[in-house]
Amino acid sequence: MARAKTTPPVAAPTTAKREPLFTGRDWDFNLLDRVYGAIQEIAETELKLDTYPNQIEVISSEQMLDAYASTGMPLFYKHWSFGKHFVRNETLYRKGWQGLAYEIVINSSPCIVYVMEENSATMQTLVLAHAAFGHNHFFKNNYCFKQWTDATSILDYLSFAKKFVASCEDRYGQESVEQILDAAHALMSHGVHRYPGKHALDLKSEQRRLEERQAFAEKLFSDLWRTLPKTASRKKRDGEDERRRQMLGLPEENILYFLEKNAPRLAPWQRELIRIVRQIAQYFYPQRQTKVMNEGCATFSHYRLMTRLHESGQITDGSFMEFLHSHTSVVFQPEYDDPRYSGINPYALGFAMMEDIERIAIAPTPEDRAFFPDFAGCGDGYGVLRDAWENFRDESFILQFLSPNVIRKQKLFRLVDDSEDDEIVVASIHDERGYKAVRQSLSRQFDVGRQDPDIQVADVDLAGDRKLILHHNVVDGITLDGKDAAKVLHHLANLWGYDVKLLEIEDGETVAAHDGSPSRAFR
Repeated sequence: MARAKTTPPVAAPTTAKREPLFTGRDWDFNLLDRVYGAIQEIAETELKLDTYPNQIEVISSEQMLDAYASTGMPLFYKHWSFGKHFVRNETLYRKGWQGLAYEIVINSSPCIVYVMEENSATMQTLVLAHAAFGHNHFFKNNYCFKQWTDATSILDYLSFAKKFVASCEDRYGQESVEQILDAAHALMSHGVHRYPGKHALDLKSEQRRLEERQAFAEKLFSDLWRTLPKTASRKKRDGEDERRRQMLGLPEENILYFLEKNAPRLAPWQRELIRIVRQIAQYFYPQRQTKVMNEGCATFSHYRLMTRLHESGQITDGSFMEFLHSHTSVVFQPEYDDPRYSGINPYALGFAMMEDIERIAIAPTPEDRAFFPDFAGCGDGYGVLRDAWENFRDESFILQFLSPNVIRKQKLFRLVDDSEDDEIVVASIHDERGYKAVRQSLSRQFDVGRQDPDIQVADVDLAGDRKLILHHNVVDGITLDGKDAAKVLHHLANLWGYDVKLLEIEDGETVAAHDGSPSRAFR
């Protein structure tokens, strides 16, 4: 009788003892260079990470606060909201109520890693492992970033955007520019193309389009549309309506794109500002899709790299303890009834799943083999992880790789809160059916398509008052907040130039309606 073949656990690579890279807190640029080389050796030979070239920039705490305010992009155009965020974060930081990130990393080629000058030598080592190799590898290899970002040109495009906004402020006035940016920022989450191939993102050509564009779509708003005979047959009107929608590319989910191309009253420089906001929103879209995976990849990478440095003697026991203190704080998941609880910590979930995938590949249990027959016991944990980092986003990654072991450790279960019932029901627990239900439910929570309301431009009344009609496809009975909808529709009407109406539709029936009108002061 043949015996089942099993794969023995893979032992950690043996590493010859070396001299510590540093023994105190202080560091200089020569030390950073040696630390970088030591990390790079392990990252490339053992983890086989593939990264962009790195550019390390040392900044002060005030510069870090400034980068915080501008959504993590130090090279950005100016806007009053960034100053508001800066003052808030600075106040909290000075009072000791909020800490600062040890680093900020930009998805570009070269990959720019901003590190704080106040960091100790240990923290600088951790930052380089986390950002310069973990995040960098994910940025370069994940398919979402390959489809949606242009890492070689983003810095040049941001420089162009900053100069263009400044030139518009000089020429048209700061208030006029802020009105456009305020309205565009309010619609930023509805300014992305969610499907690849529809509109390629080529920032190299974008930055050369400094000349003012003549909007072809303005021709669609000719008064000839008003001369349509009112007695036309219903069949003819239906044909005209369909032709009009086809010419306008309706329905359109990217509201900023539709406004940029079709808003009848916008000047060319205003369309360019909307385009800038839209392109930056598209740049950040993959990061929203991969928060758990991106942070999980970086956290797992820094943990393995720092561990190997300690095992080889290149960082001391004291440095390793300092690292572990920071690491455990990052991956800490407060309980649901803890005052610090603010949802699922993406660092905690991502790191737990990455470690579990490695364990399943090396030393699986019978349960693991039943749930993950494709890679359980394959012996190549890093290979499975690299494949996952390259080919999945958060929702599909959780749906494919969340194991019963992690569900138990994270104490996850599924609740059903139906508005028609008086009680909350625990619908899924820790059994075979429950594990699959929890995995599917958690996966849907990380689906960006479900996080943002599905709102599309549906029609325009060209033959009448040019009112813009939008539809919100209601999912699971969740409608929009009336006050928030009114504010956003006001911004939308300002850009469109005419009234707008938003219909919330569920199962083919209109369940709510919202209206917005442009401000007379808008120009």
